[in-house]
Amino acid sequence: MKQEYTITVFTENQVGLLNRIAIMFSRRKINIESLNTSPSEIEGIHRFTIVINETEDVVRKLVRQIEKQVDVLKAYFNTNDEIVWQELALYKVPTDEIAEKAKVERLLREHGARAVVIRKDYTIFETSGHREETDKLITVLEPFGLIEFVRSARVAIIKNSKGFHEKLKEFEFLDPHEARQDNGPIDDPLSVFAM
Repeated sequence: MKQEYTITVFTENQVGLLNRIAIMFSRRKINIESLNTSPSEIEGIHRFTIVINETEDVVRKLVRQIEKQVDVLKAYFNTNDEIVWQELALYKVPTDEIAEKAKVERLLREHGARAVVIRKDYTIFETSGHREETDKLITVLEPFGLIEFVRSARVAIIKNSKGFHEKLKEFEFLDPHEARQDNGPIDDPLSVFAM
C-alpha cells in the first residue's frame, strides 16, 4: 500500500548529484512531492529531504540505489510518525481587504500566522506547520482576495536519530582492512584482472 515517506540523504555537496538522484526517481516514474537541500550539522555535508508517496518495498530499493552513488554517505527513509517535520507558507492578500475586516487578526492568531510585509497594496503573512494546517489558512484567506500562495519544501528531523555525526564516528573506528575484504577477491590477482 502506498503511503507518504520522507527520504533523508546525507551527501558531499557535489555538482550534478541532485540531477543523478532525480533521474533515479524519474526512471521509476516516482513523483517527488517535496525536495529540500540544506547544510547539515557537519561542515561540508549536505542533507536532502525528499517526500514521495510509494510502497515500502519500492522506497527500500530506491534508498539502496541512492546509497550506491559515490557522493552519498548515507540514506534513510521514514514514515511521518517517525519524524518531526514542518513546512513554511507565505500568503499575499490585498491590504485594504484585510484592514477593513477586524476579525482577520483573530483568524491569523488561531492559525499561528504573522505579518512579514505590510504595504499599501498588499500584506504578506507567514506560518509554518503541516500541509493540512497551511492549507486551512488558504481557505480562511480566500474570501479576503488571496493574491498569491507559496509553500516551502519539507524540513524534517528523524525522532530516533542521534545525528549524522554519530554515524561518521562509527565509520572512523572501522578497521580499513576489514572494509577492504568486503569488496571482493583482492588477494587473487587473476580474478581481479580477468577479462
